[in-house]
Amino acid sequence: MTEKNRSQWDAGRFIETLTYFEVIPFLNWLQQLFTRTNRKPENQSRGKQMGVILVAGATGGVGKRVVRHLVEQNYQVRALVRDAKKAQQMLGNDVELFEADITIPETLTPALTDGISAVVCCTGVRVQPVEGDTPDRAKYYQGIKFYMPEVVDSPEIVDYQGIKNLVQAAAMSLGMAGEKLLFDFKHPTDDVKETWGAVDDVVMGGVSESSIRLIDKAALFTGNVSTQNSGGFVSVRTRNFEPAVDLAEYKGIELCVKGDGQRYKFILRSEAKWDGISYCYSFDTDKDSWINVRIPFEALIPVFRAKTLKDTPAFDSSQIYALQLMLSKFEYDGELNPKFQPGGFALQVETIKAYGSAPKPQFIMISSAGVTRPGRPGINLEEEPPAVRMNDQLGGILTWKLRGEESVRQSGVPYTIIRPCALTEEPGGKALVFEQGDNIRGKVSREDIAELCVQVLEQPKARNVTFEVKEGEDSNHPANWESLFSTLKTDTNNH
Repeated sequence: MTEKNRSQWDAGRFIETLTYFEVIPFLNWLQQLFTRTNRKPENQSRGKQMGVILVAGATGGVGKRVVRHLVEQNYQVRALVRDAKKAQQMLGNDVELFEADITIPETLTPALTDGISAVVCCTGVRVQPVEGDTPDRAKYYQGIKFYMPEVVDSPEIVDYQGIKNLVQAAAMSLGMAGEKLLFDFKHPTDDVKETWGAVDDVVMGGVSESSIRLIDKAALFTGNVSTQNSGGFVSVRTRNFEPAVDLAEYKGIELCVKGDGQRYKFILRSEAKWDGISYCYSFDTDKDSWINVRIPFEALIPVFRAKTLKDTPAFDSSQIYALQLMLSKFEYDGELNPKFQPGGFALQVETIKAYGSAPKPQFIMISSAGVTRPGRPGINLEEEPPAVRMNDQLGGILTWKLRGEESVRQSGVPYTIIRPCALTEEPGGKALVFEQGDNIRGKVSREDIAELCVQVLEQPKARNVTFEVKEGEDSNHPANWESLFSTLKTDTNNH
């Protein structure tokens, strides 16, 4: 091609690309200064990548704390509430609210559980001191002084039938065990434009141009790819994750895509360099058909500028800095992409997720210590907490909680059932004690139970277990989660 026939190179777009990906930090600072860009802080816009966590009982004493802990750790949260207006005042604007009632199955529509990756169930009948016992109920809820309690709702309907309704509804939507949703373009967050950007052959002098944008239930990678000016590739790439994403316990990445029949590349980077080693995998698409593409980490090819590298370490899945999708006329080492066609192209992406880890809990239920004790032979009621002594007077509250537990265990959904001892309003951060067999007594802060729920989400060792928890005697040291979960045994028929 003669110089006369060369297309006009867009130097402005070249600078824009380098600025977006912060290759030239000073220019990036200037752009934000003059355009007054309102980007989210790094720890929010590039925080924890996971599907939606559904919290039931989200305005209760434990539930509202679970929501707060999840939001602080950058999870997407959907709160199941009875009154959205009141819930928003309590939970804030960073939480998706869904009005429903677990005791009314018709309200648990598919929209409630669509796109969720786990459920934290903090529901329960309301227990309060009998009217007139005390004008100051703080002592009651702190467990400082005993006042005669009463239940407001029906334990059978809430703690058994409601739990059964919820776990059945959730089972229809929860993903396969052992997966982790990285990007869900069916339910995208507002920061997609702050995460993904185009890296086209303009960086090499070419004139191809692409973009990624949200459409109905997917992200669309589209544009025009040209071989002029010795170019021939388009791509979209994430800004570097900060911190890097750790997928060491997974086997690979799975894409759900609909393409145009061309061959694309999926690229991962295990270092923060802009132009460092990339680990690539080529995949073919079926024109106008949705397909799932599984990409084992061990199948990734180390590449630098389309040339394969020998004697290069295997891909380190414990520190992933960026993801990239590419359409290129080249395969590797000068070979041409056999399905490449210049011109317009389109690749829709529904989800990007990791697969192949040990299954983790997907339904976390807050129950209560003591649920197996009413009617148990040899029990000394004088030594038991009020809920055990007064189980019958409180509508069989513990008996129905146990039935609710059983419905969770029988659901087939990976679960964790947490049985706290007496709940208090004291500050969290205490050492905890886990036991199994339903024999311990004590107290535990609602704050610590909320953080425990969040920890369980990432713990394969907590899958399909039921355990009791209380505050330890040495309360000056926070919980050692790994050590605590390692003591748990998977449920058998005896709980």
